[in-house]
Amino acid sequence: MLREGRLIKVIIGALAIVVFTANFILASESEESHGEASGHGKFDPGSFIFGHIGDSYDWHIIDIGQKSISIPLPVILFSKEKGIIIFWSSRFKHGHASYKDFRLETEGENKGKIIETLSDGSEVIPFDISITKNIAALFFSIILILIIFINVGNAYKKRPDQPPRGLQSLLEPVILFVRDEIAKPSIGEKKYESFMPFLLTVFFFIWINNMLGLIPIFPGGVNVTGNIAVTMVLAFFTFTVTAIRGNKNYWKHIFNTPGVPIWLKLPLPIMPVVETIGIFTKPIVLMIRLFANITAGHIIVLGFVSLIFLFGEIQPFLGYSVSVVSIMFIIFMTLLELLVAFIQAYVFTFLSALYFGMAVEDHH
Repeated sequence: MLREGRLIKVIIGALAIVVFTANFILASESEESHGEASGHGKFDPGSFIFGHIGDSYDWHIIDIGQKSISIPLPVILFSKEKGIIIFWSSRFKHGHASYKDFRLETEGENKGKIIETLSDGSEVIPFDISITKNIAALFFSIILILIIFINVGNAYKKRPDQPPRGLQSLLEPVILFVRDEIAKPSIGEKKYESFMPFLLTVFFFIWINNMLGLIPIFPGGVNVTGNIAVTMVLAFFTFTVTAIRGNKNYWKHIFNTPGVPIWLKLPLPIMPVVETIGIFTKPIVLMIRLFANITAGHIIVLGFVSLIFLFGEIQPFLGYSVSVVSIMFIIFMTLLELLVAFIQAYVFTFLSALYFGMAVEDHH
């Protein structure tokens, strides 16, 4: 009974934390949505949702009343006439959407982009390498990963052949899971070790960024792994490693597939074309799967938030009534996203290991 009572208290405490977090999100979003509604009339769920999962030139923290608190980030542009231009994104705030000859477009097909007005009056989009919200969050996660694993690595050096403790005891089962359940079965006992650094890096990078994206307060809440540019780079790394490490047996199966009738290879190279297309479709699938699953989770949660304000515009009582159901679904989706965060890291790492195993497989 004592243990059951403690378990109930832990569950109630965990649910209380989740409810508090959900209410914090709703309170924060309600202030911002109120500001959007007051400036543009009715609440626009499309702009609300895509504005939160998209990138920006500043890191929004919270809205208090009519005041928005955000962290300005450096804007770095290459101008044809002025060379390198660097300024803080706060220059676009306080009612000013422009700074010198640069303007932050707020609508139209170039919405969210910086437009430069040249001396002849023409407008162009300058080459932009600004530190946006996603890039800043990326730097934060990289620094966090380095701190974690440098400390864990040093602990293993100081205490060799001793039971793990602290962060070691937390991460060692996960590292062994990647080794024993992903790398060895997919690549093989003899060749898996050289791929372990890449597989561990990819797994923990995706998992940690997925988890940070679920935290509604700074420095979390950024849709890093839901950005297709990030998933594209990860998939490109998998493609590059596969192509470089591929042995002649791998390339032979692509350009001269054994056991295939000659008429499928010559004079029309049907099989080589199909296999060559497969080289590129595999990383594309990796890219889209991770991007779509993480982005979908954020959209669903924000969709439930939007329901509160959509019904609230019809009747305030409906908004309060729907908020109870919406918060319950937000709690459920948050708990589900904790599982999805791990699963997506596992799937990306497992498929990468599978492609590596195909590339280094010996001829039978």
